[in-house]
Amino acid sequence: MERIGIVVFPGSNCDRDVHRALNHDLKIPADLVWHANSKLSSYDSFVIPGGFSYGDHLRAGAIAAHTPAVEELKKKANKGRMILGICNGFQILVECGLLPGALVTNKSLCFICGWTNIRVETNTTAFTSLLSLGQTIKIPIAHGQGRYIVDKQILASISKKNQVVFRYCQNNPNGSTDSIAAVCNEDRNVMGIMPHPERVPAFGIGHEASLIFRSLWDHLTG
Repeated sequence: MERIGIVVFPGSNCDRDVHRALNHDLKIPADLVWHANSKLSSYDSFVIPGGFSYGDHLRAGAIAAHTPAVEELKKKANKGRMILGICNGFQILVECGLLPGALVTNKSLCFICGWTNIRVETNTTAFTSLLSLGQTIKIPIAHGQGRYIVDKQILASISKKNQVVFRYCQNNPNGSTDSIAAVCNEDRNVMGIMPHPERVPAFGIGHEASLIFRSLWDHLTG
């Protein structure tokens, strides 16, 4: 039976949130997998959770991005396996080159925590297939280095290829380029998202965000 591996690094702190959301709230089988565990290779799909891997030394996600675990994930991604990076997981995916762009300190220079709204820009990924194009989702955010930036050339490229998956609605809480909240790779099997869909089930509101995980599971089991 398909199971999702939740990759845990030193400093991850949203791993149990993801584990509970998947197993308890959404009934999607998932395991916590320590990054150095040889069992990592036995999983075909992964979630990289939020937190502060390796204490955010150098840059957020920079050290984790150069570990043997991420090298394994890159091989999996190149074979078409699904990888979802949330917050710090997004930072790791950018730092290791699986996703374009960079994530830097919020424009306000402050850590932000609260609720925001994001809009579905494409529903042709494994993470958004159960969502409607243009649908608005209420979702929590909590980050200090969540400002997604790209230059004009990369922005034009990812926009043309429909790699922008979600944008912030109305306000742009961290100052991201073009209000981008999530992007995917060209093959559409790797996505990084800054807001926290795993925190939604515990609040019992904004349930549409759970469809990100349900879309992934539908893809894996369909």
